Amino acid sequence: MSSATPVTAVPPRHSRSTRHSSVHSHTTRSVRRRSRRAAAKARTATGLATVAVSATVLASLLAAPQVAAASSLPTGAGLVLNAPIVSAAATPDGGGYWEVGADGGVFAFGDAGFYGSVAGLHLNSPIVGFDSTPDGHGYWEVAADGGVFAFGDAGFHGAMTGAPLQAPIIGLAPTSDGRGYWLVGADGGVFAFGDAGFHGSALGMSPSSPIVGLAPTAHDKGYWEVAANGDVYTFGDARFDGTAPVQTSAVGIDAANGGYRVVSKDGGTYAFGGASFEGSLGGLPLNKPVVGTSSTAGGYLDVASDGGVFTFGSIGFYGSLGGSTVYTPPAPADQVAAAAQSDYGLSSYQIAEWDRVNVCEEGGNWHVEGAVYAGGLGMSRANWNQFNIFGFPGDAAEASPLQQIRVAVAFATHYYGNPDAAPDQNGCTGGY
Repeated sequence: MSSATPVTAVPPRHSRSTRHSSVHSHTTRSVRRRSRRAAAKARTATGLATVAVSATVLASLLAAPQVAAASSLPTGAGLVLNAPIVSAAATPDGGGYWEVGADGGVFAFGDAGFYGSVAGLHLNSPIVGFDSTPDGHGYWEVAADGGVFAFGDAGFHGAMTGAPLQAPIIGLAPTSDGRGYWLVGADGGVFAFGDAGFHGSALGMSPSSPIVGLAPTAHDKGYWEVAANGDVYTFGDARFDGTAPVQTSAVGIDAANGGYRVVSKDGGTYAFGGASFEGSLGGLPLNKPVVGTSSTAGGYLDVASDGGVFTFGSIGFYGSLGGSTVYTPPAPADQVAAAAQSDYGLSSYQIAEWDRVNVCEEGGNWHVEGAVYAGGLGMSRANWNQFNIFGFPGDAAEASPLQQIRVAVAFATHYYGNPDAAPDQNGCTGGY
């Protein structure tokens, strides 16, 4: 993928037609003969040129589809995003795709059309999922609180906004006709709307690993759910073909040809059943972790949090936001001063309490990446974005242990009313 600036074709300028004189001129026979011969040569040259153009057009029609030169494809070089990319979806024909940010911004590439977004609106919760209608002429965005936003020919069939959720929503999957969709929560809860049927859920089945994705079967009679540890749960007519042996957290699942693929944050791809394996990013160095995946009949794509897009099989590459940076707002001066204190103003008691949370939740690993939770304290990305008012890294997994504890203390002060409060670690109950 090139980082060159995209080239935009400039249409030719059309000038006003020139008026020709109607004055008749007199010529000799020899001059007229020379004129007739020159005209005949011009007609012959024009005919040959037309044949050449026709042959070129015919060759282009018969040849395999051509991908635009790398130098003409858009990139994110020099762009500053308001929020990280959280999801992507391929168009039905694989000729394009969309990327969506946590702020709801939608970015279209290839033959993907732009039909609107919630960027610029005040959202109660960040956008966490995105998918397109069957014909590609619309799409849905879904927020962590269950809010659903429909654009283009996408219909609104309901949402979970205002409902008491036990865990945040992590994604949306439409039915095959686009007249309904499922929402899925990090606890495995499934909520069906429109013509989507409820076939069961993984609620309570994966207490130690959050659910990170749902994929419906071809006829909408069932679906798969996948947890961050790679475990797959089947419902309705979904067939179990295996669990993904992920090396890092799984971030999503997609159905294809009667089977399914699971993708992990390091780009590892695991294909089961009829789903074909067309390649993987596993083992390759990535600037940012993979956060989502999308499939067509003959291929799939992965998207990273910086907007990098990686395509496999029949899906072409049409540019990406790769190379962009995410804007981090400056913290108020008084908060910066407070955070600059020794150990960010933390007491030894607070550090010890949250260190125990880390050991219980993540086994001592402070840099865990996940679709919903990140860092060593299992904090949701939504809570990290809300309480990270200190100018720390935008991803909890990239922050130091003391930085994560400082944000956790701000969280505890708000929700528990006590800066010394911390979750009870008699048992690990997941993130917060």
